[in-house]
Amino acid sequence: MNTDKTLSAPTGNWQSMLREATGLLGLPMLALSAASLRDEPAGDGSTVVVLPGFGGDDLSTWPLRAFLRSLGYRVRGWGLGSNRATVPESIDVIGTLVERHLEESDAPLSLVGWSLGGYIAREVARDKPHGVRRVITLGSPVIGGPKYTSVAVLAPLQGWNLDEIEVEVERRKGVPLRVPTTAIFSRRDGIVAWRACIDPEGDAPVEHVEVNSSHIGLGFDAHVYRLVARRLARRDRNDP
Repeated sequence: MNTDKTLSAPTGNWQSMLREATGLLGLPMLALSAASLRDEPAGDGSTVVVLPGFGGDDLSTWPLRAFLRSLGYRVRGWGLGSNRATVPESIDVIGTLVERHLEESDAPLSLVGWSLGGYIAREVARDKPHGVRRVITLGSPVIGGPKYTSVAVLAPLQGWNLDEIEVEVERRKGVPLRVPTTAIFSRRDGIVAWRACIDPEGDAPVEHVEVNSSHIGLGFDAHVYRLVARRLARRDRNDP
């Protein structure tokens, strides 16, 4: 269990709530950046699966998927409807998707996940390293599960035992993460504590990149899109 006294769930003060509420304003700004985004590295035709955050579905990741598709990747959503935090089941389903893709194409795919979707992506890569080329996470808690997020207040309604989930998150780290991973995070995140996005696995091939965005804004931020495109364009699977 985590003992870092500086790590706690976001307070949900009015400033952070306002910042998150205006996160969708990134959409028109994203449209204004469309021309410059075309200059990002072209994709190689490989497959990228994009996973939504808690409560989100494939519609929420449509702008990012459309961008990656425009670069030349074969892009798909996760296809599981709304992300209801059924994490073990989601890991199993996406893991099966990874195995099926590997059998059909004899090539690994990449996983991009927003918030909880990023955590699921990491754990799939942990279980199926042979089938995942690269993982990119956006504001994803890798410590504590929902414990250090604003959705922790939903625990009584959802029947979550936050301490048990935190223990399970740590237990899974007994299997090392071997897949190159980029963790994008923001100190302005009003939903996930930014320190919970910092990978504690010392030997894991994880690169941390800080951006200036709200949590909701991560899904519609042109700078984040550029980072995702450039990390996916790295050809060496072992280069973080």
